[in-house]
Amino acid sequence: MAKSASSRSRSRTTRSSAKKEAPKPLETTAEELTGFYREMLLIRRFEEKAGQMYGMGLIGGFCHLYIGQEAVVVGVQSALSPNDKVITSYRDHGHMLACGMDSSGVMAELTGREGGYSRGKGGSMHMFSREKNFFGGHGIVGAQVPLGTGLAMAEKYKGTDALSVTYFGDGSANQGQVYEAFNMAALWKLPVIYVIENNQYAMGTSVARSSAQPELAKRGESFGIPGRQVDGMDVLTVKAAAEEAVAHVREGNGPIILEMKTYRYRGHSMSDPAKYRSKEEVQKMRAEKDPIERVRVRLIEEFGIEEDALKSIDKDVKAVVSDAAEFAQNSPEPDPSELYTDVLIEI
Repeated sequence: MAKSASSRSRSRTTRSSAKKEAPKPLETTAEELTGFYREMLLIRRFEEKAGQMYGMGLIGGFCHLYIGQEAVVVGVQSALSPNDKVITSYRDHGHMLACGMDSSGVMAELTGREGGYSRGKGGSMHMFSREKNFFGGHGIVGAQVPLGTGLAMAEKYKGTDALSVTYFGDGSANQGQVYEAFNMAALWKLPVIYVIENNQYAMGTSVARSSAQPELAKRGESFGIPGRQVDGMDVLTVKAAAEEAVAHVREGNGPIILEMKTYRYRGHSMSDPAKYRSKEEVQKMRAEKDPIERVRVRLIEEFGIEEDALKSIDKDVKAVVSDAAEFAQNSPEPDPSELYTDVLIEI
């Protein structure tokens, strides 16, 4: 029997007036959360130091800082195994550190020194570590997406259970090669997780002004690739989403997209004054959603960690970064003969 208009109205009123329970914080331990705090703080302090060294003229070329986005890579990497492959764009220093690459080697590469991961020839945007299964750092917008898809194809061909995590930004999400890669990954059910780090402004244009479909998690729908939007400013939420994505891929279901809603505090690169957004907007994001501060508050309020203990972690991290900067400045410049190395492999 159909409900009367008045009963339907009362039903809607009842539902709308019902109080929604606040989502419960994801379960964690003091040890895990402290580890995340240290990792994110290392990335933050490293990038701050890199910015200082760039301003001093010690780092040349382009330099894209990851400040504000630390929870994305730390949360995703926590869900991976050592054999999984990682590839990303030119905003890559945080990814290197989260993969376990040594901060001294990363900083030395930024300064173009012999002790860098690419022996001083790659700089900020092009360094690699086969040992850590980190395949770059790529300067061309979106170029890493088909390469990351190829890494996944290689693992499937070899019959391993390893997967590829391919990071790219909201600006890259409009590149044609991205959709060619999506098609191939879906067609062959390749083990790849596409992580879209949506920091909302690409190089300087907001997603709302540049994308006909601003919900980037939906970009794979026509290929049958599932997608999910994630709070990229909460490391535990990122970790939980990454774990689900890893399980999906390892079960042989093919690719998946994770759109991380995040935010960068600095400009697109060191040469970008970021006049396309207000200072108030950045300050509001820092005050309300900073990924490191959210963890710090939870450590204190939920686990009773003392402020002094957290200050000690910060002191240790600053010492690591200071040592990395000193190593980078003392490492010699590469010999001119290095121009002829790493350009050909003879089999």
